[in-house]
Amino acid sequence: MKITKELLDDLSNKACESPRLRTNLDLRNNEEDSSQRMLNALQMGTIVPIHRHRQSSETLIVIRGSIKETYFDEEGKITETIEVNANGPIYGINIPKGQWHTLEVLESGTVIIETKDGKYEPTSPEDILSI
Repeated sequence: MKITKELLDDLSNKACESPRLRTNLDLRNNEEDSSQRMLNALQMGTIVPIHRHRQSSETLIVIRGSIKETYFDEEGKITETIEVNANGPIYGINIPKGQWHTLEVLESGTVIIETKDGKYEPTSPEDILSI
């Protein structure tokens, strides 16, 4: 598979049509692959709840557009914000295992590569932070 402008445009268009304003493309070889690797197309206004991954760190690399990643403590207080942009100076981040976080899309048509260890499991209620 080649990751081309046409592929990114197609994903971005699908994200625009999605009620969630985002869509992803699975990059694994098959469903038995023990990792999570995906392209995630995100549009401005998509809502990503504050959440954590207790079993894995998470790597995000912005290949088009930009996001603002925000870290929180257990009480829901912001501890850090990081702008990640396809044009740098920060192109990607590794979010530590157990870190509460969310992201905000800063540019329409943003696409990220997202990776985590282990097979996909839906986020459980105890891994979503309500503030």
